[in-house]
This record gives sequence, C-alpha cells and structure tokens, in this order.
Amino acid sequence: MNRKSGRFLFAALLCFVVLGLTTVAYGQGRGGGHGSGGSGGHAGGPPAGVGVDRGLGNASDRSNGRSDDGLATASDRSQGRSDARLERARLAADNRREADKEIRDHPGVANTLHVNANDLRSGYQAALVANPGLKFGQYVAATRLQQNLGRRFPGITRSAILAGLANGDSLGRTLRNLGLSSDEASAAKKQAEREIKEARH
Repeated sequence: MNRKSGRFLFAALLCFVVLGLTTVAYGQGRGGGHGSGGSGGHAGGPPAGVGVDRGLGNASDRSNGRSDDGLATASDRSQGRSDARLERARLAADNRREADKEIRDHPGVANTLHVNANDLRSGYQAALVANPGLKFGQYVAATRLQQNLGRRFPGITRSAILAGLANGDSLGRTLRNLGLSSDEASAAKKQAEREIKEARH
C-alpha cells in the first residue's frame, strides 16, 4: 500500500468513529429527555391532572372530608343568620301594621298619653328596631307607667321598662327590678291598664 492510499484509509476510519460517537450521544440525549419528564413524557410541566382543580379535590381527600364539612357548615351558619334577620323583619312589620290599626281605630290612646298619633307611631317604630317582638300595647303601657311613676321613682322610665321587656322579663318583673315592691308593681300595672282601656272607648 502506498502512502497516499494509507492517508485516505485513515481519514475514512476517523470519520466513521466520529459518526458513531455522535449517534450514541444523540440517543442518550433523547433518552434523558424522556426520563426527566416522567413516565407520561410531559417534560417541563406538571403531570396530567395536576392544577388548581385537582388541588381542591385532593384537599377533601387529605382531610377525610373535613374541608367539605367546613364549607357546608359555613353555608348553614350564614343561612341561619339570614333566616333570623328575615324573621325579625317579618315580626317587626306585623307589629307595625297592628300599631297602625290601633292608632287609627283608637285615637283616644294618643290623647291619653299626651302625644299626637304621628309621634306615638314613630316612637313605637324606633322601639321595634331594638325589640322587633315588642307589642304596641306594651309600648303604650311603658309610656303610661313612666308618666304615672316617673316623679316618685326617677329610675322608672319608658326606656328602662322597654329594656326589661327586651330581656324577656314580664312587665311586673321589670317594675320590681326597677325598685317597686310586688304590691306597688301590681297596683301600678292595673292603673295603667285601666287608663289605657278607658282611652280605647
């Protein structure tokens, strides 16, 4: 073999070796790409199904349903408050209608209390804000009791009587809590009831 043929053979062998190494390196690169992406081949991103929705779903599984119970309880509590507000509003509206009828049908009540009908109505409506279950007759009685007893017992005011009624006490119990004896409370209550009854006729 002459020198020229030897150089040619050496160059061909070198090209073959370089080509083989390049092929091996390329194959390893592709294999590594698949491995880094996981079995599903999702390189550069989360596995299928991973995201906000799946996170919320897993929260229930991880907490054994406690997260679902918490959401349901919050909704139930909110509904309970809403129902209570609606019931208070309904009760107050019913009592306002009854008061309007009483004032219209029995104008003498306002005269006995030394107020005009509009002032009596507005005063009662203001009291309903604090106690939607307050009856018009109770408001009238509290007003009359203050007029009858206020000079001798300064602590017996309409506001104090209404506060006792709002706490769930009876009229007699409220008067006793404000300093009257049982006999005094009973006599004062009967007098106010008699005067209001007379004013209705």
